[in-house]
Amino acid sequence: MSLLLKQMYSMRLEATPQLVESMQLPPHLVDELIRMANARNLLVALGSQGGQGNVIRYELSEHGKRWAHDSMKLSQYTGPAPVPLDVFCQRVRQQRVTSQQVSFDSVRRALSGFDVTDAFIRKIGPALNSGRPLLMYGPPGNGKTTVAYSFANVFSSLIYLPYAIIVEGQIIRVFDPSLHRPIEVQGERSAPSQITTLRRDGYDGRWVPMRRPFVVAGGELTLEMLDLRHDPATGFYEAPLHIKALGGCFVIDDFGRQLVSPSVLLNRWIVPMENHIDYLKLHTGKSFMVPFEAMLIFSTNLDPSELMDAAFLRRLPYKVEVAAPNRQTYRAIFENVCRRANVEFNDLIFNTIVHKVTQEKGLDLAAYHARFIVDQVLAIARFMNVQPKLDAATIDYAVDNLSVTSAHASKARTLASA
Repeated sequence: MSLLLKQMYSMRLEATPQLVESMQLPPHLVDELIRMANARNLLVALGSQGGQGNVIRYELSEHGKRWAHDSMKLSQYTGPAPVPLDVFCQRVRQQRVTSQQVSFDSVRRALSGFDVTDAFIRKIGPALNSGRPLLMYGPPGNGKTTVAYSFANVFSSLIYLPYAIIVEGQIIRVFDPSLHRPIEVQGERSAPSQITTLRRDGYDGRWVPMRRPFVVAGGELTLEMLDLRHDPATGFYEAPLHIKALGGCFVIDDFGRQLVSPSVLLNRWIVPMENHIDYLKLHTGKSFMVPFEAMLIFSTNLDPSELMDAAFLRRLPYKVEVAAPNRQTYRAIFENVCRRANVEFNDLIFNTIVHKVTQEKGLDLAAYHARFIVDQVLAIARFMNVQPKLDAATIDYAVDNLSVTSAHASKARTLASA
């Protein structure tokens, strides 16, 4: 009732169809709410709408305006009707990430743009199929983050998350348009195989059909971002990141470079990882339990043994090293990048690049080099208004930008020249 009156008050809604669309409730429920509000003298009938005799327009009475105004003081939430906590928990468990089986072919398709071996897919696939926490580690610049992002394409099934949930009278907003990808599944535009049993049980507009969420947090992640965020100005809550990731993946990128220490952050995840549940607390002090059915992926270029002790490493059942490419893979990456950029590539160019990177710069081969160097060559060509070309001058320029030269090395180079 409060939600209906607030929407009529703040959004200037007058008729049942408008309220049905706004509250995402079935018409018969909205009609019943309007009948109850009318009986309590909260509404005043204005007559039929636009010649449609069966659609009555209403406005708030003075009593209704006071009710709506008082309700707005408690909470300014005016979105779709929230879902009860117990219903939310039940459906989260029904659509856990392990409800979709991941196959070798589906992982191969998701990683089709990368030069990865079948051995790597056989190692990463079981981790994705299990839904258990995964640690990806290795030197920087070899595609850990890019590979992790590609996992979003592995899980193709649809799930349903609510716009909001209600706990102890408090509203928590879950749907986030910046993170969630809604999918239109009405009519013939959706394949029958993609429509889950939740949909067949009857359409409920409070739930948003979407791709499985893929949420990424990097060095900006803090412990506060893993708790409910209450806004005193609006009076309702924003769900934390890992709750918005339910049914999908939550990637903690650049693990070990957060403002909070790795040990503190890892301790926060012990209960969710072990028991698949998490505990959140309202500002009133009331705690409640929610299922934790998201796959945790830790990605780091630091030494895992320095980030966590043996006890926590044991809790990460899947550990995949994304190592630096060998010479053959390094060349394959360059060939693909140059082909897409329409830049000539041959044995002489490749050998020159490898020599300059490893011998002159003293760097290890890394997967990102190809894109980095070719982008530099394209930038030179645009500036000089010439055809892009990997030659001695452009390779020197690009490779020099791969790293900086220390003062000690510069001095040694000057002495050698003298």
